[in-house]
Amino acid sequence: MIQNSSRRRSRKAGLSPGTMVHIGEKKTEHARITLVRYDNGRFLEKELQDIEEGMPAPEAESVTWINVDGIHDVQLMTSIGGQFSVHPLTLEDIVNTDQRPKMEDYDDYLFMVLKMISWSGDGKGVKAEQLSLILKPGLLLSFQEQQGDVFDPIRERLRCGKGRLRKQGADYLAYGLIDSVVDQYFLCLEQIGEQIDSLQEELVGSPDKGTLQKLHSLKREMIFLRRAIWPLREVINGLLRGESPLFAASTLVYLRDVYDHTIQVIDTVETFREMLSGMMDIYLSSISNRMNEIMKVLTVIATIFMPLTFIAGVYGMNFKYMPELDWRWGYPAALLLMLVIGAAMGIYFHRKKWV
Repeated sequence: MIQNSSRRRSRKAGLSPGTMVHIGEKKTEHARITLVRYDNGRFLEKELQDIEEGMPAPEAESVTWINVDGIHDVQLMTSIGGQFSVHPLTLEDIVNTDQRPKMEDYDDYLFMVLKMISWSGDGKGVKAEQLSLILKPGLLLSFQEQQGDVFDPIRERLRCGKGRLRKQGADYLAYGLIDSVVDQYFLCLEQIGEQIDSLQEELVGSPDKGTLQKLHSLKREMIFLRRAIWPLREVINGLLRGESPLFAASTLVYLRDVYDHTIQVIDTVETFREMLSGMMDIYLSSISNRMNEIMKVLTVIATIFMPLTFIAGVYGMNFKYMPELDWRWGYPAALLLMLVIGAAMGIYFHRKKWV
């Protein structure tokens, strides 16, 4: 993973700052632009074919939310940057999907990067997508790698005019998007928790190589989640401690709630990581105990057969003059002696609770 990331970043070597180069996987063929404009009494939702020609005239006291699905189109990003006076360094970070969650204050707008997490039901585990937000007075720009997100409840509330969204500004909408991303972390962690519970039962029962693979997969997902969530705490804390006029004091109250949720997510991730580390120890102990049981059985069998092998070896020597060599019952007697010795040793081991 690190080598692939290094190869992608090498495409920008030698380029001037602000040069846009898409770094990451192209997850959609064509970019899609949707516009939502609303105030307390009106609501407009439409899909734009062109960011320059399709934009309706600005309206006072209204909030405009423009969402872009597909950030691989560098020409489109350039048009958006020119339309809304976005700094080239911001555009460069948007098209680079290898960004760490962060927040930057450009005086006239706030730029935020988050990781949107979802749980894949097809056995692939955690899926991540970079979400970039640009907050300006009365305007929110969101950039995603592909169509499909966790914002459908927010869109539905805007359409129906429910809650506070239609009555608040763009800062409250930005809070709503961040809150939806953090809430999705809880859903993802619930799925991982179920996987961990199932894995614990498997460890106690009969672990195998498949169990070890599942354990390593969950540990990798925990490392990825930790990298995505820990910086998010810094992002929200920066918004709370900052003095940007773009976030009203009434909205900061709700951001504190998101900050608390982020701390809960971090605690859950750390708990899961400790559990998985302990489960690795349990797996190794279980394999070691199973090996010890096998070795004990083999040792008991070898110990029982040692005197029997000795007797068979003695009477297998081809000397002419040996005791009972010409005796009619010598062969049955030797077998009976072996049987008695083996049974006696088996009874002794059983009484000692060695078998």
